[in-house]
Amino acid sequence: MKLTKRTPTKTHAPHDPARPEDERLSIGRSYVYGLQHILTMYGGVIAPPLIVGGAAGLTGTEIALLVSAALFVSGAATLLQTLGLPYFGAKLPLVQGISFASVSTMVAIASGPGGLNSVFGAIIAAGAIGILITPFFSKIVRFFPPVVTGTIITVIGISLLPVAVRWAMGGDQQATDWGSMSNIGLAAFSLVVVLLVSRLVQGTLSRLSILIVGTVFAVLVGKADFSGVSDGAIFSFPEPFAFGAPTFQVAAIMSMVVVILVIMTETTADILAVGEIVGTDVDARRVGDGLRADMVATTIAPVFGTFPASAFAQNVGLVAVTGIKSRYVVAAGGSVLLFLGLFPVLGLVVASVPLPVLGGAGIVLFGSVAASGIRTLSKVEFDGNLNLVIVAVAIGFGVIPIAVPGFYAAFPDWVHVVLDSGISAASIVAVVLNILFNVITKGQKPSPSVVTAAPPVATRHHQ
Repeated sequence: MKLTKRTPTKTHAPHDPARPEDERLSIGRSYVYGLQHILTMYGGVIAPPLIVGGAAGLTGTEIALLVSAALFVSGAATLLQTLGLPYFGAKLPLVQGISFASVSTMVAIASGPGGLNSVFGAIIAAGAIGILITPFFSKIVRFFPPVVTGTIITVIGISLLPVAVRWAMGGDQQATDWGSMSNIGLAAFSLVVVLLVSRLVQGTLSRLSILIVGTVFAVLVGKADFSGVSDGAIFSFPEPFAFGAPTFQVAAIMSMVVVILVIMTETTADILAVGEIVGTDVDARRVGDGLRADMVATTIAPVFGTFPASAFAQNVGLVAVTGIKSRYVVAAGGSVLLFLGLFPVLGLVVASVPLPVLGGAGIVLFGSVAASGIRTLSKVEFDGNLNLVIVAVAIGFGVIPIAVPGFYAAFPDWVHVVLDSGISAASIVAVVLNILFNVITKGQKPSPSVVTAAPPVATRHHQ
């Protein structure tokens, strides 16, 4: 199945030519095109609850609740962003989903004494702060230029790759088959299938291959167990505070606020990008409405048992590929997500997918996040400035908790929570150095430092 490209069709309702996003297609076409958006981002939505749920030590049934809540909130947030309410929603074809940017920080918080309840409390507080600062964000966003956001996104991908490796080994270090050839072989099979299908059958089918083909193979070789699927309810509305009341810890909130600023920066970029692709006017007010929708969805998400929501960049690219600019098409996709979130049995199915299958797919999924950051950095000017130093030091700090997880163990608790997440550490360092090197220009020398003056590549030729 390939991406469906639009053929000229008669619209079913008049719309302002200056606002192509207001075009209405038939219900059937809207759902066909909307389903493409869901298939494109489905893997990205279910991965965060699987990662954070595992870090928090949840059971398969509890992780299934996280997955269902993620789908439900992603759908509701997409409807809010596309259809809009007064002061909320950019009314653009933007798909909202559970953000990868928050995963490393949430894992660090969930692994601490507060557990998952501290994660939910930090999200609620940070999301509320995001709503409050939205009117002033245009003044803050200048501290997040591409050299900062590119570095942060790169570290997000790098910090998630160990998760994929642990999944490939089996997920449970105490299990007898941890790191067995059968687990790693299943992960390798899943990875090879994803690569082959991506190469030979590019498009929507390659998205489906991430889970389906590897899982079917796991069933055939006896590495999958779906017996627990029948234990859950088929249909159920997400229960508010199903995991208990949230708890609020200052250090966890501080760490999450940094992530929220990153998410707001990414969403701003996505709003501007999709506006350019669609060919519609996007002013400061529209950006603010989009950010408010983003933040209110993030603030409410923990009530239903899930995590920060943000615009998905891959779906912005899909708008460009298919040429479908209607926000109502994306709203149709959002309604599908919302509907899927009402069936916990689907969450149980996802939670029962063998972790090695997810590990093989995670190499591609998480690696593509890092590659996206590198692509952003490729647009940064590195000559005659200290941007190379910013990237080098920020990535270095971001990798510390990945390479040596116990590095900050002897530090005060608040330092441990804030810096033990690679994304938080990289964000803080990148922002601070960008201010020192690029914002505060007084006293700067006309030539770069000896570090950045070095040639980009040093090679030795052998005869």
